[in-house]
Amino acid sequence: MPISDADWSDFQAFLAIARSGQLARAARRLGVNPTTMGRRLRRLEAALGTTLFEQTRTGQVLTEAGEALLAAVEQMDRAAAGITGSGEGEDGLTGTLRIGTPEGFATDFLSPRLAQFQSRHPGLAIDLVSAPGEALSPGRREADVAIVLARPRKGPLVAHKLADYALGLYASADYLAAHGVPRAPADLLEGHRLVGYIPDRLHAPELRYLDEIHPALKASLRAPSITAQHSLIANGAGVGVLPAFMAHTDPRLVPVLSEVRLERAFWFVTHEDIRRLPRIRAFRQWLDETVRAGEEVLMPRGARAAPENARKKELPS
Repeated sequence: MPISDADWSDFQAFLAIARSGQLARAARRLGVNPTTMGRRLRRLEAALGTTLFEQTRTGQVLTEAGEALLAAVEQMDRAAAGITGSGEGEDGLTGTLRIGTPEGFATDFLSPRLAQFQSRHPGLAIDLVSAPGEALSPGRREADVAIVLARPRKGPLVAHKLADYALGLYASADYLAAHGVPRAPADLLEGHRLVGYIPDRLHAPELRYLDEIHPALKASLRAPSITAQHSLIANGAGVGVLPAFMAHTDPRLVPVLSEVRLERAFWFVTHEDIRRLPRIRAFRQWLDETVRAGEEVLMPRGARAAPENARKKELPS
């Protein structure tokens, strides 16, 4: 059945569920009871001959057919808002944007800046999902967009390189005062504790940092979380690899072996079915602008000078 032949109230119900992620919440938004909302959804699915949502523990998730319909219905809704003079939010962007991202990027780069994006789009709810381990996958429809460490090689995904970033070795000034300042990678083999990832919890080969510095280096203090490693290193537990954008803002940390510089990249990924949705395009444009503005944070030209209190304690030579 053509979209134009369907009842507009059913499309409004569909749109409310897609934007809120829960049938009951959508019903409250439209001022109807959940039974009516469910009936409208079933009527629309029957009319279109397809399933628009999958039921999950947390609510309704759009199917591939639902994502395709959402793009068309949002366009219809914007047109209707233009005719009536109504609209949701400053620019019409509403609903939810779920972002899956590595923990360190979320905590130390994206979180301090994300309010700028929501200020532009106040009608949009944003879920920032970060945790140790593999990022939520747009391919499995766990997230609308994801920031990942490597370009996906398969699946119905669209990816582009977001930014390069630098990593280096760091330790606290107190640790270096107690254990000495290494002058070469081989010095780390004797008398130093190394902080790193748990080998069987590595979710990406890009996280195998120590092998690139010296093939014999092994971490003895290990954690699956980069923020836990950051805390260990900053509190004097040992020497470890951290992204420069995390380490350079922490005055407790001192660069170690500044000639050791690793480079990795972040990739922006979304499902090909939703790449043209307004909320996806708006976030991608904003994030591209943001990483360009923060290039010196992600890829600093040189090692940051040690803070004054750290230089005083960096005595061994």
